[in-house]
Amino acid sequence: MDILTQLFTDYTLRTVALGAATLGITSGALGSFAVLRRQSLLGDAISHAALPGVVLAFMLTGSKSPLVLLLGAAVAGLLGTLLMTSITRHTRIKEDSALGIILSVFFGLGLMLLTFLQRNPDARQAGLNSFLFGQAATLLQRDVVVMAMFGGLALLLMALFWKELKLLSFDPDFGASIGFPMLWLDILLTTLLVIAIVIGLQAVGVVLMSAMVVAPAAAARQWSDRLGVMVGLAGFFGALAGVVGATISSLGRGLSTGPVVVLAISGIVLLSLLLAPNRGLVWNWLRRQREHHQLQLRTVLTNLYLLAQQHDDPHHAHETAVLQAMSFQRGGVRHSLTALADLGWVQPVDESRWYITPTGITEAQNLFADKAGDA
Repeated sequence: MDILTQLFTDYTLRTVALGAATLGITSGALGSFAVLRRQSLLGDAISHAALPGVVLAFMLTGSKSPLVLLLGAAVAGLLGTLLMTSITRHTRIKEDSALGIILSVFFGLGLMLLTFLQRNPDARQAGLNSFLFGQAATLLQRDVVVMAMFGGLALLLMALFWKELKLLSFDPDFGASIGFPMLWLDILLTTLLVIAIVIGLQAVGVVLMSAMVVAPAAAARQWSDRLGVMVGLAGFFGALAGVVGATISSLGRGLSTGPVVVLAISGIVLLSLLLAPNRGLVWNWLRRQREHHQLQLRTVLTNLYLLAQQHDDPHHAHETAVLQAMSFQRGGVRHSLTALADLGWVQPVDESRWYITPTGITEAQNLFADKAGDA
């Protein structure tokens, strides 16, 4: 209860949580399109490409204003993305190779510029290296306002071009055939991703920002097949991870908010992979176990029916060992017989002998009829 009270009353914690939540909503919602288009590495390339933009913006203006640095990061990120697109379109280099080239070249340039600044006696450049891993604790209210403005603009454009972006994500060839400018829509979506990434550089940093683009969308994909639901869930998961990460990092010394936020969204991804209905690993395991159990029940019932057909008396009892020998898996026959007895399809004579009931005979005949129909 105390930590919840601090979340609303403590200025620093509230500001950091709001900034992280804003980042999570924007990057999660827009990252859904990157994940669906199998461009998960695009976020990594854009975030690394933004680093030289931050440094150059400072070198040209001498200002560490968040707006100036974010604009520099946006220009560099967009330039890197356009160069990657040009490389892919006009050369034989594949997209993943182009991403690697842009990421390494721009990131290396950014590190070189940072090193150059650090060797010059200019106190104004202090803090620029925080863009590598983020420093959410330094967020001010005006920083959050800037993040919210740019993030809100990106989400508004996403909503306005929803149908076009949906077409771009699922069937760009069809969109081009009916006259949609798919190249410009691709550039628009890339620009929105650049905005989503650069607003999070101060909080999460260049190195970890790609996780905030991919992880919320990957978690949301486990829960739904509908794009609208997926985008909404991705934004919610991103915001939740931001608030939880900011809260946890405030509980101990030396806990950087950015890495904790990434760990929080990683935990959400893990839970989604395990527990999401229809796709979760736990649900898949339970479904396989249930299907295996049903198959074993049908196998034991039909085997008992076949044995009964060899005798004039349908209530002739048969040994459990015989049923085990007929089963493709010897284990579980006794458990299956008990389950069939609960259904009223078989009855025991003693601990080791069983016979099939009239209801069980009817059920077994239906199973054989269904099998013949499928064949």
